[in-house]
Amino acid sequence: MSRIGILGGTFDPIHVGHLAVAVWVRAELDLSRVELVVANEPWQKLDRPLLSPAQDRLAMVQAAVDGIEGVVASSVEIDRGGLTYTVDTLAAYRAHNPDDSLFLIMGSDAAGGLDTWHRFEEINGLAELVVVDRPGAVGQRPPVAHRVVVCPLLDLSSTQVREWADAGRPLDGLVPPAALAYCRHKGLYG
Repeated sequence: MSRIGILGGTFDPIHVGHLAVAVWVRAELDLSRVELVVANEPWQKLDRPLLSPAQDRLAMVQAAVDGIEGVVASSVEIDRGGLTYTVDTLAAYRAHNPDDSLFLIMGSDAAGGLDTWHRFEEINGLAELVVVDRPGAVGQRPPVAHRVVVCPLLDLSSTQVREWADAGRPLDGLVPPAALAYCRHKGLYG
């Protein structure tokens, strides 16, 4: 029986804050692994212009996690296609891993809006919810059972990274080197 952490996101782009959370929560909860699940078509961001293609976001995550023990990239939502709903992803994990313990990892900023998610009330039946505090959203809590893990907080978001890239600022140190090399090679972000 494995203990699997699931950290979903658009990862547009992945940054060091994502990796810090994955590594920290894995250690704190003694997880077998944390899977960074790349959203195919995130329903919350359909109105956002210029969402990077899912395959590019997956390639960045794969590059970023290379060599990090116990942290892997997952294409489960991309493989399924269509809109991305966390409850469907958890149901798929549960179907393929019936004896494993699943832990859905999310920042408190996302957890505070969990009651707006598609079929959010089913999440606790599929996985244990783990809320990670982050700057600007410390203390927001979902309306369902959960546990809190306090991580070293990095005040960083993919939105900020894209804005800095558009402004011509360097992303070195913010985006893992292999993911940044992929971004530059593909001409993503600025």
